[in-house]
Amino acid sequence: MNKESLLALAEALAAHQGVTHWAISSRIFGKGNFFEKLKEGRDCYQSSVERAHKWFGVNWPDDLQWPENIMRPDRQINLERA
Repeated sequence: MNKESLLALAEALAAHQGVTHWAISSRIFGKGNFFEKLKEGRDCYQSSVERAHKWFGVNWPDDLQWPENIMRPDRQINLERA
């Protein structure tokens, strides 16, 4: 999972739900600045990237098509271990 794909997921979900990427970040990490840091080109932990990717896989709405060019993780992942 690369940063560009993760940002694409965040932006697609935020647009679909009528919120900002700050709201999506808060749902995943309990703080709103994760995607802002990615946009600014700041480095982040690979574990954070993986956690966000897994969260999207589990929480992606059924009425929004998953982007074809991004691998989708298993929806049955235990996020406590992510």
